[in-house]
Amino acid sequence: MSKSPEDRNPELRAIFFESANELLQSLNEAGLELEVRPADEEVIRRVRRAVHTLKGDSAACGFHKLSELAHELEDILTAQVAEKYGSRFAEVVLAAADSFEAMLAAHQHGKKLPSLDKLHSLIRGLLVDATPVVETPQAPAAVPASFGWTEYEQLMISEAVHRGETVYNLALRIDPDSLMRAAAFQLIRNVLHSCGTLIALRPEDNLAAANVEIVEAALASVQPEEVLKQRCHIPSIVSDVRIERATSAQTPDHELLGDLLDAQAAQVVAHTAERSDISDTARSAPANSAVATLVESILRVDASRIDAVMNLVGELIIGKSMLHRALTEFDQRHARDPARAKLAEALGFQSRVLDELHKCVLKIRMVPVEQLFRRFPRVVRDVAKQCGKDVALEVSGQNTDLDKSILDSLGEPLMHLVRNAVDHGIEPADERLTAGKPARGTVYLNAYHQGTQVVIEVRDDGRGIDSAHVRQQAVKQGVIKAEEAARLTEQEALNLIFESGFSTATEVTEVSGRGVGMDVVRSVLDKLKGTVHISTQRARGTTFQLRAPLTLASIQALLFRVGGRLFAVPLSSVVEISRIHDQEIHRIDQREVLQLRDQILTLVRLEQLSRLRAIDTEPVKKKHFVMVIGAAEKRFGLVVDSMVGEEELVIKALPSDIVSSDLVSGASILGDGTVVLILNVPAVLSRLSRAVPLGAIA
Repeated sequence: MSKSPEDRNPELRAIFFESANELLQSLNEAGLELEVRPADEEVIRRVRRAVHTLKGDSAACGFHKLSELAHELEDILTAQVAEKYGSRFAEVVLAAADSFEAMLAAHQHGKKLPSLDKLHSLIRGLLVDATPVVETPQAPAAVPASFGWTEYEQLMISEAVHRGETVYNLALRIDPDSLMRAAAFQLIRNVLHSCGTLIALRPEDNLAAANVEIVEAALASVQPEEVLKQRCHIPSIVSDVRIERATSAQTPDHELLGDLLDAQAAQVVAHTAERSDISDTARSAPANSAVATLVESILRVDASRIDAVMNLVGELIIGKSMLHRALTEFDQRHARDPARAKLAEALGFQSRVLDELHKCVLKIRMVPVEQLFRRFPRVVRDVAKQCGKDVALEVSGQNTDLDKSILDSLGEPLMHLVRNAVDHGIEPADERLTAGKPARGTVYLNAYHQGTQVVIEVRDDGRGIDSAHVRQQAVKQGVIKAEEAARLTEQEALNLIFESGFSTATEVTEVSGRGVGMDVVRSVLDKLKGTVHISTQRARGTTFQLRAPLTLASIQALLFRVGGRLFAVPLSSVVEISRIHDQEIHRIDQREVLQLRDQILTLVRLEQLSRLRAIDTEPVKKKHFVMVIGAAEKRFGLVVDSMVGEEELVIKALPSDIVSSDLVSGASILGDGTVVLILNVPAVLSRLSRAVPLGAIA
């Protein structure tokens, strides 16, 4: 009685889903290549390997429908079918990748499997009149192997034989259908280590094994040859095994080694032999260093474990702040105490080590943005086909590192921006030719670091955005009133496309027109404490620039007090700080403004914006601090009672049942145990925009 998929090892299923996603990505990439080169046998072999691996792994996890579909697909994955049907063949491969993805999602979330009738129909259509490929069984060829061990390795084999151990030369052929040669090599190496003492190994590491078909090894073992052959014949990994018994080479060096081991000759002879051995070892050491340190270079760790370490590092940073405060108090009370210098030195050392630890953990969380960019060639191809356009995708900056959690959050916003670039930005071919452009449009994806932020740009060479048309559509759809639209600047008019329910499309299609998508872009960036900026030129194209912090784990913040409460604002958002008197504040249209040099700033008081109740009884001050806060192209002045100082804060997320205000994005704990609330700058801007006309925000 077989177990249901749900009863099987959860860890095995988790590994399967992770590897299956990589296989699906390779299927998508191969399908796009087959559209350009339908009869490329190397690409077809890659597809066959991916589908074959998916078939076996899904069957092992009990997902039989998925395994059966992969088995059915294998029947058409031949060069003859590809050459005969061309683009139709690539279409089936891409459709299969979509079906596999839908089935995997259904299995992961326990939902009903999708209908596969359309894909079955496409596969049967290619099988019609296709000449089946009959493979004639052949006797397995002998595994080729040279066993060309170095002189040092031959000495080690001879020493083992002289001690009475049995040494075998093994050659193992890696299964041609194995998709990951490096992983297969690692499994082979583990089995060899469990069978005895591994004296020599070719290739020497996982990196070199990526393009190798035969693995050679010299193994000292007490197990019989039949048992070794059975254990080394790993299903789906090793297709053939060759085993020979190694003999001691009868060279003068080896005879000398035997004499030394047996009789322990005189000291002079032993010293000479030792020098000879050292010389031999030194000559062969570079070639065998990897054998001596056979360790896995890559370690896969669950993200939750890294998050746990990050939380502990955050607690250490809080502890560092506590020590700093304690040392300051000690310094005030015992300024001449000789222990003060020792404490300061120890605290400085601890701070340096903690800073390095913090950086190392942050680097562990970093992943290249290439993981996100890899999915968009397929997106551009599908949307362009739906819209009847010819669009290419150019990608740069794939090696830019970004926190894994932020990378995952940016997936949906980028998806909307890329789809809109193809649908709204790129013109039809005839319109482009009339404007003197090439018929093929291009969408560009780029990523780079700028200070403590990562910048991701989505650019197209299309028609650009008409801000006047955006104003008209916004008024027509009731997003904004006509008199408010007339007061908007060019940039503010462009930002209307991020309003919920707004769309510039004239008709609703499968791709766009429903007014959802761009508001998601802004809301996600707000949650990430990032910004999105639009720049456009008529008939030249549009660029969307997403800015997000490299990590959400900690920030440099500026602390201040309002109504006796302690708040913090990200230091990157603070443009400048000014001191003003009450008489410098003016009221225009029921709002407070300040003229700072040649700029009119809207002033924000948190107690009025969020109905914050003061917890102190200090008299009303005549002089205030104003922090000029910048987000994207907007500026506003935040009126605060007092400035506390700059500090590195470890962000702690707050449950909604504790803090319901959207003006607070998180909290942190200072060294003395004080809780500080971190201001959500984008939310303040959003609340301010609803409270006063947009044009009032400088």
